[in-house]
Amino acid sequence: MDKGSRLPFRRKCIQLAAALLYNANIKGFQNAEIYKGPLKGMCVPGLNCYSCPGAVAACPLGTLQNALSSIRYRIPMYILGIFLLSGLFLGRVICGFLCPFGLLQELMYKIPLPKLKKNKITRSLCWLKYLILGIFVLSIPIYMGIWNGMPVPAFCKYICPAGTLEGGLVLVAGNAGLRKLAGGLFTWKVVLLLLILFSMMVLYRSFCRFLCPLGAIYSLFAKISILGIRVDENKCSGCQACVRHCRLDVKKPGDRECIQCGSCMDVCTAGAICRKKVRKENM
Repeated sequence: MDKGSRLPFRRKCIQLAAALLYNANIKGFQNAEIYKGPLKGMCVPGLNCYSCPGAVAACPLGTLQNALSSIRYRIPMYILGIFLLSGLFLGRVICGFLCPFGLLQELMYKIPLPKLKKNKITRSLCWLKYLILGIFVLSIPIYMGIWNGMPVPAFCKYICPAGTLEGGLVLVAGNAGLRKLAGGLFTWKVVLLLLILFSMMVLYRSFCRFLCPLGAIYSLFAKISILGIRVDENKCSGCQACVRHCRLDVKKPGDRECIQCGSCMDVCTAGAICRKKVRKENM
């Protein structure tokens, strides 16, 4: 196995390990019950629903929305600190290596259906995730918290396909009482999930590119994160082979749409793309 084939294999192993680690509560799947132990007070970096029976920790998006609902009483320093540390150290490396829903999208894309390639329209649609971040993750929870004093995690409640797939469907399927309570909102979430799953089959990481507010947050740290990839401008020939090779809507390796997977390094004949390195000062 050469170097080019080892890199994606290693990444898949890391993605799978992260998914299993996030959802290590096997008894939860057997009993269709949510784990409520001490680890649930912590956040994993990737998108993984709090309500998934296997989840041993919380989702950062859900934690952020619930914390913002109480912003008139206290500033959510814990979750803001989590995002700051995760962004500064890893940035969108989290999207490429540590997000279980990212792994699902890549597996769904392998289903043999006609594929839609990136274009100007998909590049424009990438801005949609920032709109979702602003409205559903920030504005609605803050507004409802200040004016009504009640937590409304709007993204989790109305959109999040990870919550529907990992939490809603599993819990409803295993709990007769919840099946009786499932109504119009649950039906909407299931229909939306099916649409998103279909889009994953024809568009590479469609949810990640167009809808995921967690990726939108981490993208803000693209240029300053310690880990990731970078382009050596002195070596770069400007051939754009890396951009053509990438299935995402990047304009340049390492930009806000880059998930730092490193596949572009294999096609760069000039050797201009490399991993960021932490520089050590001479003692």
